[in-house]
Amino acid sequence: MAPGGAPLLLADAMLGRFARWLRLIGYDTTYARDWSDHRIVAQARAEGRIVLTRDREFVRRRGIRCLLIERQDLEGQLEELWLALGPPPADMKPRCPTCNGVLRALADDEARRRVPPYVYRTHERFRYCAQCDQVYWRGSHWEDVQRMIERLS
Repeated sequence: MAPGGAPLLLADAMLGRFARWLRLIGYDTTYARDWSDHRIVAQARAEGRIVLTRDREFVRRRGIRCLLIERQDLEGQLEELWLALGPPPADMKPRCPTCNGVLRALADDEARRRVPPYVYRTHERFRYCAQCDQVYWRGSHWEDVQRMIERLS
């Protein structure tokens, strides 16, 4: 479990878009894009992660916790996750959708240098990924995430 009680997740290659959204919500989610099944199992065991997969055969493996994601639409996938594991803790903070790194506050003067002028003028808070150094702000993706969480809650 991650701090705050959220489960640690590992999404297989079939769930890349879902993994990005889970990170935006705040789930610590490893994405196994080009990994072998053996590597997925080893990583899940080593880190205590729940494997999210669309592969029915994979779910039958013993010794790891898996959740079969059957729906293809994002909202349906989130609903399946929350029915199985419960809704996310309210205090979860978004993570980097690209690398899963922790997002940190970006100082105003640094944000001014690193984002387009229009974005700087129209947004108040900026974050950066401590791992890949990507800068983020609450744009339309964040609003989509919030609306979806509200619908499912």
